[in-house]
Amino acid sequence: MGAMSDTVDTIPETALAWHQAGEGAALATVVDTWGSAPRPVGSQMAVSGAGEIAGSVSGGCVEGAVVLEAQEALGDGQSRLLSFGVDDGTAFAAGLACGGQIKVLVEPVGAALPEAMLADLVAARAARAPRAYAVNVDSGERHLTGPDTHEERFRKDRSGFEPDGQTFVAIHNPPLRLVVIGAAHIAQALIPMARMAGFDPVLIDPRGAFATEARFPGVDIHVDYPDEVLPDLGLDARCAVVTLSHDPKIDDPAIEAALRADVAYLGCLGSTRTHAKRVDRLSGRGFSAAQMARIHAPVGLDIGAVTPAEIAVAVLAEIIARLRKPS
Repeated sequence: MGAMSDTVDTIPETALAWHQAGEGAALATVVDTWGSAPRPVGSQMAVSGAGEIAGSVSGGCVEGAVVLEAQEALGDGQSRLLSFGVDDGTAFAAGLACGGQIKVLVEPVGAALPEAMLADLVAARAARAPRAYAVNVDSGERHLTGPDTHEERFRKDRSGFEPDGQTFVAIHNPPLRLVVIGAAHIAQALIPMARMAGFDPVLIDPRGAFATEARFPGVDIHVDYPDEVLPDLGLDARCAVVTLSHDPKIDDPAIEAALRADVAYLGCLGSTRTHAKRVDRLSGRGFSAAQMARIHAPVGLDIGAVTPAEIAVAVLAEIIARLRKPS
């Protein structure tokens, strides 16, 4: 969770805005699932005092019941833990796959969930600072912690109950950032796909004729060389880097920065022969064989892709595979 681009969740932000505007707001969070529940643990929905919703907890008619409970929570200021389950015969009608069951925690903002705590969480998300929100569903005790606690949960991006069965931990990691080097045709397909998959894309290319708003509408574009941009942008384990320019003067500085930062994924366009020359250059600059082995080149899964859009699919699939199946 925690991605902040325009197609990913900004549910805590929405709830805080509704509350501060005087509309009232409640946060509903999926805290447990069994069977084939359609939304993972940690998924959230905001409900306003007027019954507006943002996000979802199931994708089905469970939302209607959650909205009603949220309205009641806003009235009495109390959280509630809701359970929804369906048998195989009624699963489809309820929006849950066969045998699916979910538990949803509903928290009214400003009452059970303090406004200051939600504001701190929203500020941390804006600063790309990881936070864990922990709540004891029995006692109502709540607190925010940083990445020094729940290390495995942060690493796996996994919200859930602690072994005590009472403390739910919601992980708010920074958005998965995709840094694309080179405003190529592949980038025009890759960036929208990545945004739909929950990534926060950034495009870097010093060639102003290619890196234009017209070709990449709504994208965070930096018309400069990577070594001028990346120190301020920052690279970390929540970043994937893909180089597409075919120009070593543009690609190599980004590759070197990505190798030093231990990013989640580094992929480079080019043939096996091109990559061999790249390895020679990097070796001459002091990079080890083990470091260079982290480069995915030629970039993308081998699916026989031909067109720029097909190559973009292969690249995005490889990034996801590296994130979800790191072994």
